[in-house]
Amino acid sequence: MSGSESTFGAIVRLLRWDKPEGRLILMLPALWALFLAARGYPAMGLVLIVVVGSIVTSAAGCVVNDLWDRDIDPKVARTKNRPLASRRLSVKVGVVVMLVGFLCAYGLTLFLNAQTFWLCVAAVPVIVLYPAMKRVFPIPQLVLAIAWGFAVLISWSMVSCGALPAATVCLGSENWILCAATVFWTLGFDTVYAMSDREDDRKLGIYSSALFFGKRAPQAIAVFYFLTSLLLAKLGQVMGLGWMFWACWMVASGLWALQSVRLMDRRVPHWFYAASFRQNVAIGFILLAGMIAGVWQI
Repeated sequence: MSGSESTFGAIVRLLRWDKPEGRLILMLPALWALFLAARGYPAMGLVLIVVVGSIVTSAAGCVVNDLWDRDIDPKVARTKNRPLASRRLSVKVGVVVMLVGFLCAYGLTLFLNAQTFWLCVAAVPVIVLYPAMKRVFPIPQLVLAIAWGFAVLISWSMVSCGALPAATVCLGSENWILCAATVFWTLGFDTVYAMSDREDDRKLGIYSSALFFGKRAPQAIAVFYFLTSLLLAKLGQVMGLGWMFWACWMVASGLWALQSVRLMDRRVPHWFYAASFRQNVAIGFILLAGMIAGVWQI
């Protein structure tokens, strides 16, 4: 990056606010759960908490990731210009920004019920430890997927738990189905994303699902997308969602199928990996629209 970049601009890049796709792709499962749990009519205050909470939590997670990887990122073409990797920002600044992000997220939990609060607390170790998993766990994307699954459980409990004394009362089958679908969806799109870094990760001895599955990575992604589609279909059946959900489900499933076929072509261009990630954001919005319309038709 240019040496004239302001500190504020570097912090914006540290938080990844210059790349909204990564914020949206976490926000979407949380919004899926919120609108489904509220049968299409969540309180606007809860929508605001989910939107702001997703932004600050994912931003704080990005800072955690860059703090863990500040000595690795300079050796990877895609990440070498990140503010901590390039030493544009100091570790001290990174820690302060991270703490502010988590403090903002904590402030939002004060407006939530006890069950939701403790789900938020349980998600923090997953977020903090995920970057370390790339050094010790063969499929670190699974840890990220579990973090995404927490977004579903947290949002659902915001609506359905209220002041009930036990979390098991409010965590029913629908949100666990949606949670599982979100986990498989995240495994799919993040394995695609990891395929762009395979050579660098291999040289550095970093684990990823793309390296774990090797030549079978496209087939694994296809399975993850298929399971996502299957679980969403089960969710639609259990909740009795209307035909507009099924129309959007068919579009999403078709796009995942097209992605899977394209990835199996050995001549797939490198840019396609990032493009697939961005397409999943669009797919997420298609599904959100279908869920809202589908639940209104009940």
